[in-house]
Amino acid sequence: AALAGLALAGAAAAADIPPATDLPDLAPLRAQIYAGEFAAAAAGLQALSATVQHADLYNLLGYSLRKLGRHEEAGRWYREALHFDPGHRPALAYQGELFIALGDIEGARKNLRYLELLCGGPTCLERDELHAALLQAGHPPHDTP
Repeated sequence: AALAGLALAGAAAAADIPPATDLPDLAPLRAQIYAGEFAAAAAGLQALSATVQHADLYNLLGYSLRKLGRHEEAGRWYREALHFDPGHRPALAYQGELFIALGDIEGARKNLRYLELLCGGPTCLERDELHAALLQAGHPPHDTP
């Protein structure tokens, strides 16, 4: 019920999101991320965030900052991404990985449960990655009685 309420509350906010076609080309910034140039990508994404509001941009900024070990800032940008799009699967997965890094295993498990609801099918990259991250951190993906 809480997840449904979150999704409904986010639907109103999501109506204000510009469509993905309004995003500038993020390919050069993604290339920096893939190359491990997180500081350069974060700087470019931060500058872009002054004029563009979009969950994809915020998620990439959070990811870059997390990879730089700037966890508090990363958390802010993941929250911003999820404010604009509560069902943004990459942001949910990456925020879950941040929760693991911070020792908030229950927060990571909540994100995993939300991804399980969003994905529904047998194949879901974000769900599977967060599941694997929990296992790798030595935590079962779900509470065990």
